[in-house]
Amino acid sequence: MSEPDLTKINQQAGAQPAGEASGSQADVDAIMKKYDRESNVRIWEGTPQLIIRFVMAAFMLLMIYMNMLAKWSGQIRCCVFLGCLVPFCFLVYPLKKGDGRVNHMPWYDIVLAIIGAVPFFYYVINFEKIVSMAMNIGLLEQIMAVIGILVIFECCRRSVGIPILCVVGFFIMYSLFIRGMSLKLTLYNLFFANDNGMLSTPISVCSTFIVLFLLFGSFLEATGISNFFISCANALVGWASGGPAKVAVVSSALCGMVSGSSVGNTVTTGSVTIPMMKRTGYPGEFAGAVEAAASTGGQIMPPIMGAAAFIMAEMTKTEYSQIIVRAILPACLYFTGIFLMVHFTAKKLGLKGLSRDSLPKWGKLLPKIYMLVPLVALVVLIVNGQTLARSACIASVLCIIVSLVNKENRLTPMGFVKALEGGTKNTISIAMACAVAGMIGGCITMTGLAAKLIAGVVKLSNGHLIIALILTMLCCIVLGMGVPTTANYVIMASTCAPILVKGMDVNILAANLFVFYFGIVADITPPVALAAYAGSAIAKSNPMKTAFNATKLAIAAFIIPYVFVYNNVLIFVGDFTVIDAVLAIATCFLGMYGISIGLTGFFKANTPIWERILFLAGGFCMILPGLQTDLIGLAILAVAIVLNLSHAKKGAVTAS
Repeated sequence: MSEPDLTKINQQAGAQPAGEASGSQADVDAIMKKYDRESNVRIWEGTPQLIIRFVMAAFMLLMIYMNMLAKWSGQIRCCVFLGCLVPFCFLVYPLKKGDGRVNHMPWYDIVLAIIGAVPFFYYVINFEKIVSMAMNIGLLEQIMAVIGILVIFECCRRSVGIPILCVVGFFIMYSLFIRGMSLKLTLYNLFFANDNGMLSTPISVCSTFIVLFLLFGSFLEATGISNFFISCANALVGWASGGPAKVAVVSSALCGMVSGSSVGNTVTTGSVTIPMMKRTGYPGEFAGAVEAAASTGGQIMPPIMGAAAFIMAEMTKTEYSQIIVRAILPACLYFTGIFLMVHFTAKKLGLKGLSRDSLPKWGKLLPKIYMLVPLVALVVLIVNGQTLARSACIASVLCIIVSLVNKENRLTPMGFVKALEGGTKNTISIAMACAVAGMIGGCITMTGLAAKLIAGVVKLSNGHLIIALILTMLCCIVLGMGVPTTANYVIMASTCAPILVKGMDVNILAANLFVFYFGIVADITPPVALAAYAGSAIAKSNPMKTAFNATKLAIAAFIIPYVFVYNNVLIFVGDFTVIDAVLAIATCFLGMYGISIGLTGFFKANTPIWERILFLAGGFCMILPGLQTDLIGLAILAVAIVLNLSHAKKGAVTAS
């Protein structure tokens, strides 16, 4: 959105009540440095900054060459990838939080950056020798494995955080001391094997697909598409009741397709939408929660899905194009739930929309529709059978071309370099998380722990699917706290999804989407709710209250996964007719309508507690699959609506 448009909208929204000012960028930075590892970075200026920028840009060009032209083996590709990123991690992330020294890197970090890269390039240079050794690796190889694993742990601690290290530490201890595996065999599986451990599917996908899609996202952001999405959302719903909150939902859904980061999306769009919501009259805790819940939904919104869609395609042996098709309806239901909650809250508080005169005009926005060309082209290329790597590269080139047309965001030569650098920086934390997540998967595989987990949950649930789903949901929320989306999914797919697939005979895609949904809601679920904390920083609200509000707003994320497990029609899997699909979609949307009214306590008038119970009960019945529950739910909702309309009419007569 242009600065004049934003100024007009802010003026229209009115002055902010005293003591309710929104957080400044400094406030946002402070709280993000407190809770988010990726926000704690070294400060480089002048010549050192330029050198680092060009080196990181060169790395991204190397990734393009490696994936488009080179014929390297998988292990060599992954080792080059990690061997380059390890020094970058030490260049970007300091030892501890709050190190604000400019152009400073202590000697021990320089040593670690150099030593940390050695094991990976040792593997590259001695690849044939190591392959011929198989599991019978020598002492030197064992030393290299120990160094490589420990350095990856430290890089992960700096860029991602401690929770995921606690998980991998538990599984390694289980392998060594409970299962009694030898140290040599454990090191081989975790560091050298290509089907288990660090070099397995997660880092392989990261070094091929994810890195190029992150580059595409960096170039797409450089075209100014986030501002374009926010302007479109304002033009579309800014005039409606509680317009700014609806703008937050729509813009976050659109920007989430690009960013793939709930925290990043909250800060990007929230810096515009949260102050507008507060000026309109929404409480700070609600305003921050709306943006956090909507931004978290960006992780489940195709086509990017927090980069987890690419790994999901590999782990479920499903085409990527099929993944994004299967995920689209649950994502739409998620955002519908938030939108309806926002709508009824606005009605309850009597909040108006913004003046149409202050909003962007479609006449000015439609000529900029060309900015969507790279995103549309990406989907078209993938659907038509192009490889993911080639599609991402072509789409990135289209971003550069589009930027040349857009005067406001035209890429200069230095802007091009910055976009390459941005792609590299965005890759670091995801790569480290993928490497560690691969080791978690490796431990589970080589110890046979997956079978024990399956047997344990099946026994606890006594064969009842709903109990198994609830237990799996709780595991996912706990394991997902403080873990990035991609690594989060890998952990869930390795530990929890097999429980549902092998133990309860759930469709493999439904099971993987189920664990994925409950893994990402950790971003808004207390106590580790990074997206909610980011929203509270901008809104100047209580972080924990904001997190609880966000959890309430994201109620769809706690309901829809159960529905598509029981009714695969929602993810377009299995044998079904068009009528089956239409009925399932219609009843789910009606169900979310009823649940939203029940949670907010308003339809046409305030709803007493017993009426809210009716709306909630009717909504849940509509969402549950089955004709009988649909009819019961429809009848309950009809009764609740008639009663509420009667209250509203009496209130209007009394007021007159």
